[in-house]
Amino acid sequence: MTMFERFTQDARLAVIEAQTVARETRSTQIDTRHLLAVLLEADGPARSAVTGAGLDAGDVARRARATIASEDDLDGAALAALGIDLDAVREKADAVFGEGALDRASSAGRTGRRGHLSFTQDAMKAIELALREAIRLKAKTIETRHLLLGILRADSPGGRILAAAAAESGVDLPALRNALERTADAAA
Repeated sequence: MTMFERFTQDARLAVIEAQTVARETRSTQIDTRHLLAVLLEADGPARSAVTGAGLDAGDVARRARATIASEDDLDGAALAALGIDLDAVREKADAVFGEGALDRASSAGRTGRRGHLSFTQDAMKAIELALREAIRLKAKTIETRHLLLGILRADSPGGRILAAAAAESGVDLPALRNALERTADAAA
């Protein structure tokens, strides 16, 4: 049995939706911010535990998406420094080749033969840590809460966003971990 066969339907869907978020934000890879956004936007145990610990899950998801979007803005700023207006280029490409032409060309150039985006090292580490969390908690499957526990344990952009939001809200990260673990225990 492979690790992904142990994923619950919700956990598999979260990974698939993270790919969708990456495509929507024109990211070249899927990282923990994409996973974090998906886990906290969807109703489920991970979102419930985060909310129950005192965090605004929607706000944390928006923060994750905002940091992803800001990377695209940096590309525009870099081009602007060279005298290139990215918005004007995008408009011209849309007029000549159809709406979304740059996005389609960009996606086609960076995806594999099957159209899947690859995971960054930090996202792979978080998924590996999710497996370890599931084993530690004696769960037979890897659930969305395990993915969030993996993100918390990984040194990753998603984990840092969650930690910063917790610190700003006065939420103790060990308390959040405990809430996720209790949620996992309750499901067992």
